[in-house]
Amino acid sequence: MPFDALLLVSFGGPEKREEVIPFLENVLRGKNVPRERMLAVAEHYYHFGGKSPINDQNRELIASIQKDFAANNIQLPIYWGNRNWHPMLAGTLRRMKNDGVKNALAFFTSAFSSYSGCRQYRENIAAAQQEVGDGAPQISKLRAFYNHPNFIQAMADRIQKTLQELPNKLRNGAQVLYTAHSIPLNMAQSSKYVEQLEEACALVSAALGRSGDRLVYQSRSGPPTQPWLEPDVLDYLREAKQKNVPAVVLAPIGFISDHMEVLYDLDTEAKNLCEEMQLPMARAATAGTHPLFVRMIRELVTERMDPGIPRRALGKYGPNHDICPENCCLPGTMRPPVTRAP
Repeated sequence: MPFDALLLVSFGGPEKREEVIPFLENVLRGKNVPRERMLAVAEHYYHFGGKSPINDQNRELIASIQKDFAANNIQLPIYWGNRNWHPMLAGTLRRMKNDGVKNALAFFTSAFSSYSGCRQYRENIAAAQQEVGDGAPQISKLRAFYNHPNFIQAMADRIQKTLQELPNKLRNGAQVLYTAHSIPLNMAQSSKYVEQLEEACALVSAALGRSGDRLVYQSRSGPPTQPWLEPDVLDYLREAKQKNVPAVVLAPIGFISDHMEVLYDLDTEAKNLCEEMQLPMARAATAGTHPLFVRMIRELVTERMDPGIPRRALGKYGPNHDICPENCCLPGTMRPPVTRAP
């Protein structure tokens, strides 16, 4: 069956103050997170008026993809569904069904393989398909793109531009700190998350002709007794200051858009700490709507539509799989296999 649509699958975010708590309740449903912690996270959103930038950034990305598709004669309608806030996946799949969509490709707004960045989205799609019922479109995810040349070069461009904004006397000695969302250690051990991140960071630094840069983690939310990926970005910034690093560039490689965890954890908390320590800091943009990143999405689509098109990837691992194995990206505890959504 030919593919007849592209579905952009993302996390979602509130767009006004009164949506913050319902949104966070969706995010945390079924998780053992104290309400006090949820209310503390809500304050991050209130700090920015209750509006996450992620939905607007997804709208901009969709507009860029549509323009690129039109310029390259790709006639696929683009739909958008979120895990945690409107437009929700079930509503989007219902609209796709009503529009006659039978077999769609899905682009996940996550470059790296992990439970929350891959398998959970597939579970979300499967649940939405069950809610829609008979006639719900088939959905096939595009491969993880952490080592795609266009993603690597887009991030290298973002970092290079930020380095050029530093004063000359700081630029040569500045250290790039690649940041990604921390996850529980047992979840990391059941996916390729860390090795994919390490590979992508090494590829970007190689593209920049750099060495000595570092992968760090941000935004952990679990109890102190549960081991999560480290080092935390704030802890490492203190270490960098002690080592007399002249300046740092934070590069959120683990995120493809500047959503709330980038704005608050990096642009607010990390920035405030660096100012307090008098450590010069700049923050590189995410891939966002960089032309190379948009072109990459087109390539991922066309390679699935035409198996004869070369599948581009850098580094030692090659192109990622299209169809996830049954045991791919398991959470910390085993769950039943995903059904329907490959």
